[in-house]
Amino acid sequence: MSKFVHLHTHTHYSLLDGLSKIGPLVDRAKELGMDAVAITDHGNLYGSVEFYKKAKKEGIKPIIGVETYVAKGSRHSKNPKTDSVRYHLTLLVKNETGYGNLVELITKSHLEGFYYKPRIDKELLESHSEGLVCLSGCFSSEIGRLLRAGKMNEAEDVARYYHSIFGDDYYLEIQPHDKETLWPGLVELSKKTGIPLVATQDSHYLTVDDAPIHDVLLAIQTNNQVYDEDRLTFKEHNSSFRSQEEMIEIFKDLPEAIESTVKIADKCNFEFELGKVHLPEYQLPNGENSDDHLEALVEEGAKKRYGKITKEVRGRIDHELNVIKKTGFADYFLIVQDFVNWAKNHGIVVGPGRGSAAGSIVSYSLNITDVDPLKYDLLFERFLNPERNEPPDIDIDFADNRRDEVLGYIRDRFGEDHVAQIITFGTMAPRAAVRDAGRAMGLPYALCDRIAKLIPFIPNQGKETLDKYVEKTPELKQLYMSDPQIKELIDVATRLDGVARHASVHAAGVVVSKEPLTKYLALQRAPQDENITITQLDMHGVEDLGLLKIDLLGLRNLTIIEEARRLIKELHGEDIDVSHLPPDDKKTFALLQSGETTGIFQFESSGMRRYMKDIVPTELEDLVALVALYRPGPMELIPSYIKRKHGKEEVTFIHPGLEPIFKDTYGIGVYQEQMMRIATDLAGYTMPEADTLRKAIGKKIRKLLNEQQEKIVGGLTKNGIDKKTAEKIWELFPPFARYGFNRAHAVSYALIGYQTAYLKAHYPVEFLTALLNNAGADVERVAFFIAEANRTGIEVLPPDVNKSSSRFVPDEKNIRFGLSAIKNVGEKISDSIVEERLRNGPYESLTAFAKRAKQYGLNKKVLESLTKSGALDSLRVERMTVLQNIDFILKVAGNGSSPQTSLFGGENSFEIKLKDAPKPATKTEKLGWEKELMGLYVTDHPIKGYLEKHGGKDIKPISETYKERDNRSVNVCGVISSIQRIQTKTGAPMLFVKLEDLNDNIEILVFAETLSKYANVWVENTAVLVNGKVSKRNGETKLICQKIQAIEI
Repeated sequence: MSKFVHLHTHTHYSLLDGLSKIGPLVDRAKELGMDAVAITDHGNLYGSVEFYKKAKKEGIKPIIGVETYVAKGSRHSKNPKTDSVRYHLTLLVKNETGYGNLVELITKSHLEGFYYKPRIDKELLESHSEGLVCLSGCFSSEIGRLLRAGKMNEAEDVARYYHSIFGDDYYLEIQPHDKETLWPGLVELSKKTGIPLVATQDSHYLTVDDAPIHDVLLAIQTNNQVYDEDRLTFKEHNSSFRSQEEMIEIFKDLPEAIESTVKIADKCNFEFELGKVHLPEYQLPNGENSDDHLEALVEEGAKKRYGKITKEVRGRIDHELNVIKKTGFADYFLIVQDFVNWAKNHGIVVGPGRGSAAGSIVSYSLNITDVDPLKYDLLFERFLNPERNEPPDIDIDFADNRRDEVLGYIRDRFGEDHVAQIITFGTMAPRAAVRDAGRAMGLPYALCDRIAKLIPFIPNQGKETLDKYVEKTPELKQLYMSDPQIKELIDVATRLDGVARHASVHAAGVVVSKEPLTKYLALQRAPQDENITITQLDMHGVEDLGLLKIDLLGLRNLTIIEEARRLIKELHGEDIDVSHLPPDDKKTFALLQSGETTGIFQFESSGMRRYMKDIVPTELEDLVALVALYRPGPMELIPSYIKRKHGKEEVTFIHPGLEPIFKDTYGIGVYQEQMMRIATDLAGYTMPEADTLRKAIGKKIRKLLNEQQEKIVGGLTKNGIDKKTAEKIWELFPPFARYGFNRAHAVSYALIGYQTAYLKAHYPVEFLTALLNNAGADVERVAFFIAEANRTGIEVLPPDVNKSSSRFVPDEKNIRFGLSAIKNVGEKISDSIVEERLRNGPYESLTAFAKRAKQYGLNKKVLESLTKSGALDSLRVERMTVLQNIDFILKVAGNGSSPQTSLFGGENSFEIKLKDAPKPATKTEKLGWEKELMGLYVTDHPIKGYLEKHGGKDIKPISETYKERDNRSVNVCGVISSIQRIQTKTGAPMLFVKLEDLNDNIEILVFAETLSKYANVWVENTAVLVNGKVSKRNGETKLICQKIQAIEI
């Protein structure tokens, strides 16, 4: 039994203040022979459930606590003169009542008392003290500050006040590093008041070896360097997770302080109720039963979906409803169908499905999904397994520009205090850890950037730790072994890898609860938006508490589909229902087969375009398979899939019983559902057992795999398959952990891909307009889509105040650039310019435009940007002349009159004489302005003429360069868009240059020798011809410059 218990411990959820991650902390406590430990993060309960689970698993008693901030006065007061002072106070949970009170305190500290930090006040403590142990706090507590100021009498008053609230659950906290400053006062105070002392450590890291790493963490927090003076640092004292022996030795003269820790631990016996589901109840009229109401809705919906209810449909519906009734999830389906149908009825685009929910005929009948599970052979148990008491995951895609409306409806429908978005934590991933650590250590940016870029970036794949990347990356390993400075950087960054850096809002997660959420967990404002309330537990913690988590995802492609549909209806009077498109549309498949899939959901990448040409898709099943296969791992199966589809590779089956399962994928295992089918059809598994098998395969736990192997082989042989063949069939299963994909999800996303392809094939102008409008501020994406428009013969016309809308719009068979896409213009003024034109007619002259637009906020910056972009060219005044007279134009427009009154006509003919500029703007200047203000060249491109004269096989488009082999010599032509100059480790100069051609860009590396030969060419916006060698490293393609020359444009 422990003789000392840590009651004041910070984890990395004390963001950028604590270093200890939950797992290593509990492991360290176990290693030190402790049978109880508390965590007390600053003002939050972020780590509470994670800590509880880990501690329980390791046989350690978890004590949940918080180091709170107490306002000097009222938590509602936020006066910088009086409220910048706040006190630390440690609270520990004794029981369920105490947990409820701590949740209320922490929630109110964030929602009501937040002022730099989340603050409670004494009023709250008086009403929420039951079930809590209170420790007086650290150096920064109210008592600590008073004792340091020599105010013993006031400290005594405060101690007696807290004792009046908490009684025998109040203790005076005494810590090792306060021996000289606070110990005498605390000991005296304890004697005077009879309030017992308790020894705590205020741990912020695990071992003394972590102290330098923690110091770097604090420098990251305060945006300092470790060498800076007058910064936050713990260098002066040991804040490690000390052993019992150390603490007993430090407090040998105060043994009662050590004994108090055990007494307090004995008082704290709170247990989370994990595994129990707390579903909200769907409100029904007239006391209806949820199961009966669900059945009635499904019956009605199935008739609309299928017309005649066949035996197959009836059997599937009855089976699913029975499972839902058995598991008690009827309210879940009713809630989801409620907000999905509300969204559809309010014109909000909802995706056809996402994840395994598309495998449910109940979801299909309720209008939650638009994927028929019978048509696509999808499995319900992949979605809801009756043998696992877990709510199913229903993930819904909505048009991203209207997701917030759906969320608002859910809040209104189920109660503001019952709904919140879910928190997520950004951690220091390997690249970020290197950059953060390097900055705090005072290392040059270029060095840190170079090391960070050597770390492979592989999205959507299992996270590797930094030390593993060093082992796997030869160049990184060589630098680590040879350069002491780089070794130190990587060693520090490795220790910071995975440490929580900040909290934010999960992109999709929303929780809906039966009782007000604060019955279960604490809430706070989102750090990025105080109007958003979020949980203090992440999605895993929310699920552990049995709360209903729904993923509401904003999908931009749905917004694009809806905008394209709107434009089609406006221009052609056709109302396209994308959920009922012909499944074999020739024009759509011709587009897909051509590989011209820019802007097509799921099929846009260069690799996917290549495979589209090779596979020559002829049916939706081909698209479904590609969605499933185009991922790291299964991607290696695509060439074989293509060969088999075209009869160039034999399709074989280990056993005839596998043919019905694998024939549609040419004998290749693609979907998790195929694995489940083998188990049910050939090995005698029930469907729930098959889903359990799927999960076991995914976990890759040897014991589970051995159990399943024995069961599968036994089932196969029992069904008449010889043991040797049965063993071969089992060998198909483990690779599914890498290759197998959720077929229901693949079908849903292939359908969206098909819908976007249909729109592009039949309505290219409207579809590309929608793409451009939804590219947002991503200039490269806008340029990418404009290049695609030009390639397909659609011209993107320059902005024009008399023809443009605020956004991109179709202009007959072309697209007109939007005014709000011009830098410095923005939506508000551009909307006003367009509305004024529609209301009162075209702008007939420059000064008429200025006068009419001035009332809506036209200023110098906006007028200058409109002029330079060419948006005023139709008003027949040369650009340089406008720029030279801009102050005069705005002055006259603002006055509405002028000494030269004879120069004014009516409202629309208003005109003044302007002084001509000495010389008009050159083509080069105009193109430069376009690039500056619109992010790309619209009317022309500086290298277009050169390529028309000199282009050919010798000059490759940059996009083709990415396909070349490593070390291949190529010539590219483009414009220098940015230059970064650095010094290498040897002190030699080097350039990183971004080069752009008509459609793409690439990074050019210029080493010292080449730089000295061509020193004068490296100027931004210069058109150049580059000869270089292709360099492929860590998944990135760059060009090492050999020769360069400027070209005339």
